[in-house]
Amino acid sequence: MDVHTHFQMELEKLKKNLLKMAALVEEAISNAVQSLVKRDSGLAKKTLEGEDRINKLEITIDDMCLKLLALRQPLAADLRFITSAMKIITDLERIGDQAVNIAERAIILNKEPQLKPYIDIPKMAEIAQSMIKDVLNAFVSSDSKLALSVCERDDMVDGLNDQVFRELLSYMISDPKTIARAVHLMIVCRCLERIADHATNIAEDIIFMVDALVIKHHANVKKRKKKKK
Repeated sequence: MDVHTHFQMELEKLKKNLLKMAALVEEAISNAVQSLVKRDSGLAKKTLEGEDRINKLEITIDDMCLKLLALRQPLAADLRFITSAMKIITDLERIGDQAVNIAERAIILNKEPQLKPYIDIPKMAEIAQSMIKDVLNAFVSSDSKLALSVCERDDMVDGLNDQVFRELLSYMISDPKTIARAVHLMIVCRCLERIADHATNIAEDIIFMVDALVIKHHANVKKRKKKKK
């Protein structure tokens, strides 16, 4: 087996591990949100127990990337792929942390009477999960257009977060007894908003990986759209 073929196999193994980590993160978000909506603290505890697997995969993948950089000295697209992977796993690990935060709040809230129907929170979670799913598909297929669409969905989650915040604030003002539960729900929404932010970070890294274009903070998104026309 020649050096190039072996290198490509190592890159493929790296990609598979990254996708495995992403799948665990997606499952963590789903379990955490469902534990709140269904008032199932068992699912929340499952999320807490799964955090260690995510953290260990981050360490494994980071080690793989460092070895590839040191031993293979990749150039151009391969170099961007590996450096982007290192950034992506950091965001995935932080998404896992946010899922744990949601699960911890769910365990607390499930012991109390439900403050309000959970409508917008599952919507936020659904959008955030779709962002993660699509951004990883964009990573696998090197699809910068799909990655850009993930960036554009971030505003939807922000809008829902603001909406729920205002609603919960009205509960707190009208009845001080709701303050503790409302604050926990605000934190859940904030976690989902942060998950969407991390998905956006990954999308930006993919656009850099594919097109060597920096759109951090969306500075060049409009410029890029014009080029596509």
